[in-house]
Amino acid sequence: MDIRRRRILQLLGLSAAALTVKPVYDALAADPAAGRPRVGPGREQLKAKQWAMVIDTRRFASEADVEPLIEACHRIHNVPHFELKRWEIKWIWATEYKHAFSGTSSDRFLADAVEKRPFLVLCNQCENPPCVRACPTKATFKREDGIVMMDFHRCIGCRFCMAACPFGARSFNYTDPRPYLKHTNKLFPTRMKGVVEKCSFCAERLAEGKRPACVEAAGGKIAFGDLYDPASEAHQWVRKNYTLRRKVNLGTEPAVYYIV
Repeated sequence: MDIRRRRILQLLGLSAAALTVKPVYDALAADPAAGRPRVGPGREQLKAKQWAMVIDTRRFASEADVEPLIEACHRIHNVPHFELKRWEIKWIWATEYKHAFSGTSSDRFLADAVEKRPFLVLCNQCENPPCVRACPTKATFKREDGIVMMDFHRCIGCRFCMAACPFGARSFNYTDPRPYLKHTNKLFPTRMKGVVEKCSFCAERLAEGKRPACVEAAGGKIAFGDLYDPASEAHQWVRKNYTLRRKVNLGTEPAVYYIV
């Protein structure tokens, strides 16, 4: 039998087996990896119809402005640092305008300030996420508050979700990431070889009444809240400023907005 055909049959077998078992994220309701983190004592879980993030790019002049945000995210989520570029794991990172908004702008020339400005990119927590439809085991799923989650225990490493994501917001662990962690946060699960991971809008922090780590580290440069709540900061920023979203022509309805 052709080795590629054999591999496909193996993946389909694993998918069928996974779907016959009680969902892992039901059994692990208190596990942040499963999308339902435990609510801390004395704290009220933050809720929304659709969580959204609004990034004021005008207030990020250089890489030095975004590095603390990236470090805050990666540190608490046990994101490893690999020297090899092909093994790189990223939940949030900075890129140039031409890469962040490739294919969405007809501008031939940009203002120098915009062209040289770092743009933070991450999972867009799309309202119509193609990655969820592509996942054969429901390892990636959308919560009622709009956050697209990863159940690391269900992921079989097929990478269909990575192929479906038009933003390149998912990373695959080609090797065991644990030896490459400089620090380990015991309150958040580590991953293993063969698992896909990505930003989750800090769902585990929302469950404890806290905002995402990057939002807190930004010091007012990023708004976060319910997109459909007129009282939320995110809604107000979108209504008062001209914003852009990435690849809106694809119909995924990204929930990350950029003030340019």
